[in-house]
Amino acid sequence: MQKSAPLITPVLIAGCTIILISFAIRASFGVFQIPIASEFNWPRAEFSLAIAIQNLAWGIGQPIFGALAEKLGDQKAIILGALTYAAGLVLSSFAVTPEAHQLYEILVGFGIAGTGFGVILAVVGRASSDDNRSMSLAIATAAGSAGQVFGAPVAEFMLSAMTWQSVFLVFAAVILAVLAMLPMMRAPEPVDRSVIEESMGTILRRAFRDPSYTLIFLGFFSCGYQLGFITAHFPAFVTEMCGPILPGGALHNIGITTTSALGAVAISLIGLANIAGTLTAGWLGHRYSKKNLLAGIYLGRTLIAAAFIMTPITPATVILFSVSMGALWLATVPLTSGLIAQIYGLRYMGTLYGIVFFSHQLGSFMGVWLGGKLYDLHGDYSVVWWVGVGVGAFSAIVHLPVKERRLQAA
Repeated sequence: MQKSAPLITPVLIAGCTIILISFAIRASFGVFQIPIASEFNWPRAEFSLAIAIQNLAWGIGQPIFGALAEKLGDQKAIILGALTYAAGLVLSSFAVTPEAHQLYEILVGFGIAGTGFGVILAVVGRASSDDNRSMSLAIATAAGSAGQVFGAPVAEFMLSAMTWQSVFLVFAAVILAVLAMLPMMRAPEPVDRSVIEESMGTILRRAFRDPSYTLIFLGFFSCGYQLGFITAHFPAFVTEMCGPILPGGALHNIGITTTSALGAVAISLIGLANIAGTLTAGWLGHRYSKKNLLAGIYLGRTLIAAAFIMTPITPATVILFSVSMGALWLATVPLTSGLIAQIYGLRYMGTLYGIVFFSHQLGSFMGVWLGGKLYDLHGDYSVVWWVGVGVGAFSAIVHLPVKERRLQAA
């Protein structure tokens, strides 16, 4: 009997560690919104624009780092990403104007691209067997959610002991520490010579002519919009809109005494719920249609967001929303990346996924920036929420015509 390939490999362990640290830092930025804006008396839109630029730079950098990894090697791309990430955090800690902060967030965004999904999932995908690939991609994605579980609360705790500038410097040192995992990040090249000999340009032209690739690209927009808006604005939204934490109540008894703390815990709960949601998506992706699963996830997000904004905002509804939305949070990532690998192969998966991820980050830019802009105009986030409901419904629809068959050379 042939022995099955192991699911847990050194590549998967190293990839999970790098993504976990990268996303723990990235998920904490919403916690800094009020301290930074208050210190410099900036309008909400200024900090929002900085985070929006970070997300857009992440999207632009993702296909670039994917191509660098495929041309120069995975390890070199990750090293460059970590160095860029750390440089952006250090420079941001010295920023005293909105323009400087926005400029340095470009470096942070490129750093996330070099240490995030595009590069890491491509390595994990190549290192996994066909039977394990969907689950391996889900485990690596869930590691990002694990980072989100403690990223925001740790940042909140550190802010109680030091300045936000010092927290940024600590984060810079932590992201450099992940380079110790690089010796484990070695994935085999494809053994099919026809795959090796095909150029990146050939694969890209084939994908760009395929309507399914366009639909996947368009559908990923709403995922970024919703994630970007909630990550950047939900802690502030909860702080300002939620009712009081009652003494003697369930939340108060477990240490959540302020709406500020509830906002950080909400981001953590989203990440915690998504660990289970993402692993479930990976398990289902090996057994059922990935495009139909994606359509269902986007429909679920749409209904959850609509229900939340139509009901009174209380600590209980914040917790319920965080858990239910969290279960669908990054569940799209292993399915989307797995769908690309299934249709177009593994050789240039990093680049192809990186281009699709640019749509995700365009959405993230719009969610973060519109959140701050419309808040300053209207004094609340209602319009931004309803836009998110609309784009979520759009994404559910556009995935249905996607053809999941392997696209062959002409």
